[in-house]
Amino acid sequence: MKIIIDCNVWISFLLGFQKQWMRDVLENEHIHVYVCSQLTNEITNVAARSKISSRIAGDDLEKLFRIINAYCHIEKISQQAVSSVRDSKDLYLLSFAETIEADFIVTGDNDLLVLNMHGKTRIVSPAQFKQLF
Repeated sequence: MKIIIDCNVWISFLLGFQKQWMRDVLENEHIHVYVCSQLTNEITNVAARSKISSRIAGDDLEKLFRIINAYCHIEKISQQAVSSVRDSKDLYLLSFAETIEADFIVTGDNDLLVLNMHGKTRIVSPAQFKQLF
């Protein structure tokens, strides 16, 4: 199964939340987590915001990227999605989902969650994903 974990879930993990859930997902041999440069750039940018950076240790972001590099598949976006997503900044995730033919996007972003689906990709919260698997 191919999944994309949205930036807000990675940031939550960086802040110390969702640790066991993230470990279970990353270590599950049947779940393949995918990231792209746009997603890692968004994680970097959000982590640099004073509201977030003041709550993490100096090397936490580096540790997060070591985890991402160790457990995730890194791919480039090659499709351009068309969607009525409320926040156009999220369009890259839908494009990425099309590119890798993702089964799920896991997010806490209501702008994405209201879509429920994009093509063949289900869009779910971490809690919904946990219930499914």
